[in-house]
Amino acid sequence: MTKDRKFTIILLVAAAVLVLVDQFTKLAAFGMPMLGINFTGIARGEYISVIGDFLQFTYVENPGMAFGISFGAGKIILSLFSILASIALVWYLFKIEKYSQFMRSAFALILAGAVGNLIDRVFYGILLQGRDLFYGNVIDFILVDIPDINIGNFSYSHWPVFNIADACVTIGVILLLINYKNIPQFDDIKKVK
Repeated sequence: MTKDRKFTIILLVAAAVLVLVDQFTKLAAFGMPMLGINFTGIARGEYISVIGDFLQFTYVENPGMAFGISFGAGKIILSLFSILASIALVWYLFKIEKYSQFMRSAFALILAGAVGNLIDRVFYGILLQGRDLFYGNVIDFILVDIPDINIGNFSYSHWPVFNIADACVTIGVILLLINYKNIPQFDDIKKVK
């Protein structure tokens, strides 16, 4: 096994660990016994201070994409797209093994976030929320205060409530933006055997 292949495997294991952490924290926020511990969860409308008003935990079910962005084409299409995107990201990580570890790590973070929220969309509806398979809402619970932003009718008093998966995607995208000149083009990937 090559050094590059070993790093890809490490990235996939790290992504799996991030997915597990994401799922554990979401189920704790929902309120579910795990590992012999009875998590009572966070009641809707409840705010638990972690660092004053700056960082709080609350409970929100997000029917759309990251940070509450809605997707007009329907939940089933979003769920199916998430499955295809996750498979494509795994394939892509193997195709770009010769590229920088920094960039590959960014894609692994995006993969972890995509799979974390995919699990919610596909399974949480039927397991936790009284909905059908593929129609679950994503559980968000991290609230970060920001300075108030008021532009016309647009107003934010805090960052949109998010979860670990959303944070993984955001950090991955930021890393890609920092390294955008080195992202391989589709033609480059087609040449890789």
